Amino acid sequence: MAKAAFPEVHRIVADADLDGLCAAAVLQRVLPEAEVVFAHPALVRSGHLDEVIDRGTVIVDLPFHPDCGWYVDHHLTNRPSEAAAAAFEAAGGRLDWAAEPSAARVAHNLVAPFNDLGHLEDLMPFVDAIDSGGIDREVFLADGPLVRLARCLGTAQADFMHHVLKLLVSGADAEALIEDARVAERLSAAAEDRNAAIVAVQARTTVVNRLAICRMDGLPQRASGYLVTAHVGEDADACCVIHGHVDGAVERDDRPPLSASFYANSFFEGRRRVDLSRLATALDETGGGHANACGCRVQAINDAGEAEQRPVEAEDVERNLAHWLALWASLPSLE
Repeated sequence: MAKAAFPEVHRIVADADLDGLCAAAVLQRVLPEAEVVFAHPALVRSGHLDEVIDRGTVIVDLPFHPDCGWYVDHHLTNRPSEAAAAAFEAAGGRLDWAAEPSAARVAHNLVAPFNDLGHLEDLMPFVDAIDSGGIDREVFLADGPLVRLARCLGTAQADFMHHVLKLLVSGADAEALIEDARVAERLSAAAEDRNAAIVAVQARTTVVNRLAICRMDGLPQRASGYLVTAHVGEDADACCVIHGHVDGAVERDDRPPLSASFYANSFFEGRRRVDLSRLATALDETGGGHANACGCRVQAINDAGEAEQRPVEAEDVERNLAHWLALWASLPSLE
């Protein structure tokens, strides 16, 4: 294979989900000495990672940061403006943004000509599907090993993520990955955790004007958009899932702040298709993601939807939801 011409990188900062994990693994195949830091979008946007992002850093599957040296992503709302991109590249930065189903796919396309990634042949289609809303309902409900693996990740699971990362970088394929003793143990526990999440979703989900609202705030369990939309079926075109704690903080893995995630009901072909990122950015300028999967933090606002300079309180969830529901009703269809 030809020799790669990649920037000199000493650190990879990646999203702490399956897409970010696989993207980091792909990049570390050609950057074996690079440290990997798993994060989430709010940490980048809030400035909590400013001290670890420099010209020797590649950011993947996370919001753009002008101080990095290489940027790899696929989220529409993360794409730098033409002016920002020009300034970044003029300063020596490399920008690899592409409209692919996953950031891992963007990284894969960059690295594959220079490194054998054949061991990822079975894993990559699943990563593409689960990150872009393309997973089949039957596959999700079957709760196979890869579906469970996607639930076992996050900044609070950094040690486990680095274990999986090491396996992928060393050449483990999907079968070898799920047969690893530590991974198998975690996947078994994830099957049990799902039962508690299903009970919570069933008890805490309501549908308002075909938007399913799932209130997971204050709970230790998390619910994916797939789980909520599988529960409501064709009664909703999309869902809004609230997670976190009123006294949470972006830097606390064990107690994150109140946030909302918006997902299209990818299991229902007859759904009304809208740009959900309009909801994610309506109150939070740091919100964003895809048109069919995005998120933001709950904001401190008054009943008129105006921002207030104070800590977020429990009642803000209702105020934010009222604002999003009003906007949801007015969003134009994309088709």
